[in-house]
Amino acid sequence: MQHFTEFVVYYNIINQKSKSMKLNTAILLPLLMGFTITTFAQDTSGDYVEFNDRKNVVHGVYLGLTTHYGEIEDKDTFFTGLKVAYVANQQFEIGFVGTFFYSDQNIYRGLSMYDEDLIGAYGGLHLEPILFSKHRVNLSFPVLIGAGGMGYIDDNYSDHDFDEDEFEDNAQAFFIVEPGINALFNISRYLQLEAGVKYRFSSKFNDAKSFAPIKDINGFSAGIGVKVGIFNMGRNRYKKNI
Repeated sequence: MQHFTEFVVYYNIINQKSKSMKLNTAILLPLLMGFTITTFAQDTSGDYVEFNDRKNVVHGVYLGLTTHYGEIEDKDTFFTGLKVAYVANQQFEIGFVGTFFYSDQNIYRGLSMYDEDLIGAYGGLHLEPILFSKHRVNLSFPVLIGAGGMGYIDDNYSDHDFDEDEFEDNAQAFFIVEPGINALFNISRYLQLEAGVKYRFSSKFNDAKSFAPIKDINGFSAGIGVKVGIFNMGRNRYKKNI
């Protein structure tokens, strides 16, 4: 009887230890599996998590100012542009651009005692794909699609009264597409310089009042510009460098 009692006590002790081991196993096994999955999800050769990098989008926005020189009908023409754009992943820009131009034409149109110059503006949608965006110097292909207006002004307008009614009566509207190629220089996260050339394709004008009528404003222009903004404000927190 004594041996039977000892056997029961010993069996209870073993059973309690077995239940305790099962409980510990049930707790430790999920923790071990979770740790293993997390370890394999990381790139052991780098300092950041690879699986998040594929879904990361680097955002940017900037205000740009450009100045270009070109020719219209072989006469000196000066362009000044202002643009605002959103930059996605430092690889593509989309925004709006406006350009003012002045062309030293010295055309006699028979409407006044003075020779006249061409003045106008155009603007529209700005699109710009960017290559080699992770390098210090990038290559881009901007294009403007829009419309504008032009008119004539006395070349000595500073010495004469500006006739606004005459200017509006002789103003003309046009459509324009202006592709180009730029070299972009990344100075810092907030500053970028650009230099490049563009070509203007405009619709035809109908100016029968000029002795040397201007048919369009087609032509090349070359210039430089500056962009000020934040080009990578959506940094990936897992990466050291972008």
